[in-house]
Amino acid sequence: MLCALIMAGGKGTRFWPLSTEEKPKQFLNLLGNETMLQMTYNRINKLVPKERIFISTGLKYKDLVFEQLKGISQENIIIEPESRNTSACICLSSLYIKKKFDNCNVIVLPSDHLIKNENEFIDTISYANQFLIENNTGIVTFGIKPNRPETGYGYINSKFNNLDKISKVNSFVEKPDYSTALKYISDGNYYWNSGIFVWNVNVILNLIKKFLNNTYEVLSPILDLSFDECENFINKNYRLTEDISIDYGVMERYDNIFVIEGKFGWDDVGSWSSVDRYGEKDNNGNVLNSSGVLMKSSNNIVLTKKKILLNNVDDLIVVETDDCILVSSKEHAQDIKLARNYM
Repeated sequence: MLCALIMAGGKGTRFWPLSTEEKPKQFLNLLGNETMLQMTYNRINKLVPKERIFISTGLKYKDLVFEQLKGISQENIIIEPESRNTSACICLSSLYIKKKFDNCNVIVLPSDHLIKNENEFIDTISYANQFLIENNTGIVTFGIKPNRPETGYGYINSKFNNLDKISKVNSFVEKPDYSTALKYISDGNYYWNSGIFVWNVNVILNLIKKFLNNTYEVLSPILDLSFDECENFINKNYRLTEDISIDYGVMERYDNIFVIEGKFGWDDVGSWSSVDRYGEKDNNGNVLNSSGVLMKSSNNIVLTKKKILLNNVDDLIVVETDDCILVSSKEHAQDIKLARNYM
């Protein structure tokens, strides 16, 4: 049996000012007619029925989840009372899932990824699930062949043989600088870490118990509590868990992890450069909504409510919300996350 966990608690600060702490990017329509959360949910729902799809999110986003995912059960929304990084989130969610579907396999999905070939994605997930049925102590992740020297992603080192569809992970590598990222591409054995995992629920809980025992001991009593009792217990105790990512806390310390090359058109919609890559463009490479009028201007991103004229400018990001207007060079788009602190 396969369940799905969609992690939808992030704050999306790199998409400020469109993405705010009150309504972060996973709840926005950034690349189409659906929000990122809706796209992720509907995609995995082609393989996993809705009663086995769980959403992990923050308390302040609970109503947004209900609003955007019509008909989802309250028991399938797992609420974090505060942000404690991914290891606590995954431990809490895995315990919830185990209570309902013990010994199931779980695919863990960030809520803000773009997948262009959904049929290939479903086929790849099905293959990973079958692999784990036959290799039940393993963990499967998905590596993406890099097509640019990306410094915002972690990497996976693995060497595939010509006929292999799945390979052992040699190591997880943290975000590199630009020159190192170029070397990774040249080497050919490095893949972007998609952050998507498939594992057996009991395997991941046993690993958290082994490597992050405090987090496990703090949260494991919920296995014996009713759904209503869990909420009060978590509100009182969640802050006592370890604040560490699942990558640092478990993945880098476990030696039975496998990687499948994801050939399904993946991208982490993590910053304005993602909109630049996938947004619909005019003949001059501009991504703009109907309010933008551009003269002799190219390669800009313009999302405004009022009519705006750009004249003889290139490579800008211009975003208007009810509260403010952002104007940034594309070159320094990564600094937006820091610059918002001055507002």
